[in-house]
Amino acid sequence: MNQILDAYKPMWSLKHAVSLMSWDFETFMPREGTEGRGVADSQLHMLHKDLLLNSEFIGLVDSAKKQENLGDLEMGIIRVIDREITKQVKLPRELTEAESLVRIRGNMAWREARAKSDFKMYEPHLKKMIEIKKEIAARWGYENHPYNALLDTFEEQLTVDDLDKIFSVLTPRIQKLLKKLVDSKSQFCKESNLAKLEYDIQKVDELNHDILNLLQYDMRRFRMDTSTHPFTETMGLDDVRITTRYEGVDFKKSIFSTIHEAGHALYNLQCDKSLSFTPIEGGTSLGLHESQSRFWENIVGRSLPFVQLISPLIRKKVNFANQTTDDELYFYFNNVRADYIRVDADEVTYNLHIAIRYEIEKRIFEDSLSVSEIPEFWNDRMEQLLGVRPPKDSLGVLQDTHWSSGLFGYFPTYTLGNLVSAIIVSKMQKDLENYNEDIKTGNFNSIREWLRSKIHQYGSTYAPKVLLNNSLNEGYNPDYFITYLENKYQTH
Repeated sequence: MNQILDAYKPMWSLKHAVSLMSWDFETFMPREGTEGRGVADSQLHMLHKDLLLNSEFIGLVDSAKKQENLGDLEMGIIRVIDREITKQVKLPRELTEAESLVRIRGNMAWREARAKSDFKMYEPHLKKMIEIKKEIAARWGYENHPYNALLDTFEEQLTVDDLDKIFSVLTPRIQKLLKKLVDSKSQFCKESNLAKLEYDIQKVDELNHDILNLLQYDMRRFRMDTSTHPFTETMGLDDVRITTRYEGVDFKKSIFSTIHEAGHALYNLQCDKSLSFTPIEGGTSLGLHESQSRFWENIVGRSLPFVQLISPLIRKKVNFANQTTDDELYFYFNNVRADYIRVDADEVTYNLHIAIRYEIEKRIFEDSLSVSEIPEFWNDRMEQLLGVRPPKDSLGVLQDTHWSSGLFGYFPTYTLGNLVSAIIVSKMQKDLENYNEDIKTGNFNSIREWLRSKIHQYGSTYAPKVLLNNSLNEGYNPDYFITYLENKYQTH
């Protein structure tokens, strides 16, 4: 195993460099650097591919696969490397290079198209990326549905069948709850004036850092910057970086972007240090990662005890909020409103946004929806599921960066994360007697330790479905999440 890890270290180093360049691309890189960055990014991916597919390295992995009595950690390392080899060996170099270049160019085209709200500007780039992804799926191979090949990239062994079962239960029950809240004129559906007032960006930045300090983030291993679309980038277990956004109005958006990305970061920061520089450092899947961000953002961050904890900080930093009550802040944080933008969606409506994207991606890869038809299909489904129709492309089909980066199969992991976050809090509250009081007083040690022991410490040692079963005795069960929503939004 030591030979494998020694041979893997240069590959880890290349991933480290690519992660650093990705962070820079979204934060500080000059716009005119796009073409050069695209070339550099593609060449580093080529170098990584060459090292991964080196015959001696593959021989070491094949020999290890035949060994008996391997420990869980060793089996995890072999599983992760073997998955990557199996995928990469089927892709010619020119296809990998083409994807990297289309990703960089497409991302910049998407930015310009979104700014002008013109899907036609971006359409040829999206079409090219989809063509590449269809070829990749075909080369990887799949059972039953070509989309399964891409889903498995982000969530090991996830299938269309899994997701159809989830959304067939989730979507109608969420629509039913949403209608009930709207029809009853619930307090949750009354928009707060706090959402309309301009805030001091520097003060809210200070507030975000105050909240990160309350949540016990070690700034020697972690940093926060700003970007158009908040994200988390991990260079290593001691260098995790997040971004947030500041739009000048509706300050909760910035707060929850910060807490969401910090949840991702904690997963990596609490991995066992023995996993450093190995293929299994970091989270086991996007769904599990999203469970961490959504747990902190929604289940902790939007809870009344957390509002009571941070309300004094808010009143100090947001001048127009200094007379608000804790209840007023709570309803502002949890306002339920059918709207266009996914990243701004509340807990109740969020998964309806994901259902739309899932339907589109599934149809694209089964060739039942063309690229030119996407905007109208998007708008029609928004109207059917949420009762709103985007008036322009920037509020509809152009709002997310994922497709420009080739991340087809990624969106469903957001819903998986929501489902798992509800499972986590259900189990955690049974184990932690003082759960709510600890949040109210800012004592997050027991919560962080529970997450570390059940999920974080293992990194990618176990496949996501295995980890969920081992640690939570559950799968992607939507019942916990629906129960969580109904209990929270129907009891106030």
